[in-house]
Amino acid sequence: MGQERGFFSPLHKKTERKYIDRMIDDKVSCMIKAKEYEFDYWDGDRRLGYGGYKYMPGRWTPVAEAMVEVYGLEPGHKILDVGCGKGFLLYELQQLIPELELTGFDISEHGIKSRHPDFTGKLFRHDAREVFPFANKEFDLVVSLGCLHNLIISDLCGALGEVERVGKQGYVMVEAYRNELELFNLECWALTAEAFFRPEEWVWLYRRFGYTGDYEFIYFE
Repeated sequence: MGQERGFFSPLHKKTERKYIDRMIDDKVSCMIKAKEYEFDYWDGDRRLGYGGYKYMPGRWTPVAEAMVEVYGLEPGHKILDVGCGKGFLLYELQQLIPELELTGFDISEHGIKSRHPDFTGKLFRHDAREVFPFANKEFDLVVSLGCLHNLIISDLCGALGEVERVGKQGYVMVEAYRNELELFNLECWALTAEAFFRPEEWVWLYRRFGYTGDYEFIYFE
């Protein structure tokens, strides 16, 4: 089993969220719309998702730098981002090491089309619930940030198995909760999540499903 990391948490904590406002704002309809994962989810009203997910220079840089250092990324290494969204993390990795071979996939057509215009890697549409179209251990590192908690547990099993299969190293970040307040806030805020677990439950699932890579949890405090 890998180690718990803290790559993304500082970035997550910078965002202010009004939990109750989202819960009482016709949330069921908003959840249904958000789960289309298209324009409204990324760049529509905040009640439906991100409320405008734009590239901000430097925002992802600390995350990318930490990954380069921890995983020893070098020119020629191959990286896969599962649920890459608009691919901004991959673009930051490209900024640091232009010679990396960068690939990402996401279920969202809008997300893929909204990549940074200077990104030179490969992004394509694919569903994480399906077999990844890659060979065993094809990638030096497979990452997935904020994607896998959107799967029901049977699909989560398959996706984690694929992350393990195609990557020599792995890192996954999901939402979790440690107490009743964080569970309440998560249930208020989450539009697309299907899996609501404590950290120890996630770790149990990782072991159960054969995932041996690193992991991180974000909390809604």
